[in-house]
Amino acid sequence: MIDDVLSEAREKMDKAVEALKSDLSAMRTGRASTGLVDKLLVEYYGTPTALQELALISIPEPQLIAIRPFDPGAIKDIERALNQSDLGLTPNNDGKIIRLQIPSLTEERRRDLTKSASKRVEEARISIRNTRRDSLSDLKSFEQEKLISEDDLYFGRDEVQKVTDEYINKVDQIGSNKEKEILEV
Repeated sequence: MIDDVLSEAREKMDKAVEALKSDLSAMRTGRASTGLVDKLLVEYYGTPTALQELALISIPEPQLIAIRPFDPGAIKDIERALNQSDLGLTPNNDGKIIRLQIPSLTEERRRDLTKSASKRVEEARISIRNTRRDSLSDLKSFEQEKLISEDDLYFGRDEVQKVTDEYINKVDQIGSNKEKEILEV
């Protein structure tokens, strides 16, 4: 019973960590990253399609993202999607490749991005703590239904707390790494 609760908690906490990684990888840091545009949806023949499925995305220089569509006819659709996105980047199109120049960030923009990253980290922490609450609630209901003993309840609580601490530390580490990356000039 306790193992089931712990494995379910780990699974949910893993999802929170993965969501945080995905959110933070999409943040612009002044350095080119394919994560900025990978998940961008492009209207391709009437169907929203992820950019990574339509084009080869590469980083030829630290401040440049190159997008080479598999289908040259999709270049206008990709360019339109980039212009409509909230990236704030202007695509340069030479007919075969779309280039996105990543400008250097100002100090004020870096502070804003750091705040935004901190907010996302806190959301991940909240998600992990909510999972802990749900797991503890499950353990209490098992104990009330006499499926586990009171000793098992206390053991389970301790184990859930250890798992929670482990995932909170992971999230904090991911957040501090992203902050360093943002503040790096």
